[in-house]
Amino acid sequence: MIALAAVLSVLPAVVSYALMVLQPSDTSLGIRSVEWLRDNGARGLVNKVESVYYSFNAPATGGPPLHALPHQAGAAAAAAAARNRTASIPVYSPARIAPVISPALPGEGEWHSTFSADTTRPPVLVTSYRPDPNYPQMVAGLAWINSTTTSTQLYPGRSEPAVSLPSRGPMEIPPTMRERVVATFNSAFKLSDSGGGFAIGGHTYAAMHDGMATIVRYRNGRVDIISWAGGPSAGANVAYARQNLPLIVEGGRLNPNLSDGPEWGATLGNAVRVWRSGLGVDARGNLIYAVAPDQTVGSLAAILRHAGAVRAMELDINTYWPSFITYRAPGAIGAANLLPGMDRSPQRYLTPDDRDFFAVYVK
Repeated sequence: MIALAAVLSVLPAVVSYALMVLQPSDTSLGIRSVEWLRDNGARGLVNKVESVYYSFNAPATGGPPLHALPHQAGAAAAAAAARNRTASIPVYSPARIAPVISPALPGEGEWHSTFSADTTRPPVLVTSYRPDPNYPQMVAGLAWINSTTTSTQLYPGRSEPAVSLPSRGPMEIPPTMRERVVATFNSAFKLSDSGGGFAIGGHTYAAMHDGMATIVRYRNGRVDIISWAGGPSAGANVAYARQNLPLIVEGGRLNPNLSDGPEWGATLGNAVRVWRSGLGVDARGNLIYAVAPDQTVGSLAAILRHAGAVRAMELDINTYWPSFITYRAPGAIGAANLLPGMDRSPQRYLTPDDRDFFAVYVK
């Protein structure tokens, strides 16, 4: 009787885990197993184990300086094509990112185009620099997205956001849109972790919350990063809205709660050094994406502000989730990660993905 009771008590968990394993997924079984534990009563234990792991593996300060920046494959491919330019139209481009560590390395903070099909008005520029003198080997990758020449679209993934949608859509870059795609990048935390809202296609599927950082696209095509103040429904003028925690940069200043506030890092906290990604907007309305290993939420915010963001939000974190991918030519050809140390393949988003993501297209 005791043995039977024990078997029956674990049977629902076994069935639940088996169903998870059998579902189609682009996520490794190990990661899915951890996520399953977190979603089925072991959230506190998983978070504690992760926190201890990252604390023991925190990077040491100091060390020998770098002699060269890591190779950015997307920038190199575009640079080779740019040598064949036949015309030059003066257009706005962001200023070089001022070096933080002296002397600057060759090319540090200099922007490079990535899409060889449009060299006169580059839709996406990328660069890298060392953001912290205390960690001279740490390199941050940045991408600048031209708001006047691009359109940014949000796509739900296979399992995230975990809301009831009439259709989850392609869950990848639609084949019919690949002639125009120039970049893709990861979205934010699971809604169950952030408690944020989600709206798309004129419908609000998870209630919006005032005061939360939100990437929003309006019906006129403009994309912005804002602190939401529109109530629980996104409204008819919103094409999509995705929330994640409070803003980390607002009015060109770091949020004063970054060092000890509980609002960021729902699973790991704000001070644990892990891979973190974020998205900001500059004074002209252009998007700035940043990603780097071994970041706190405060250091991520500092990177985005230093790059020119006047408002910014944290996106997804941990080694497995951040992705920023550029494409050298129409047809999603020449896919390249923003930083060589990024965990996921640059072919991500060319097949259905578990998480929601953003795609950037030339207009």
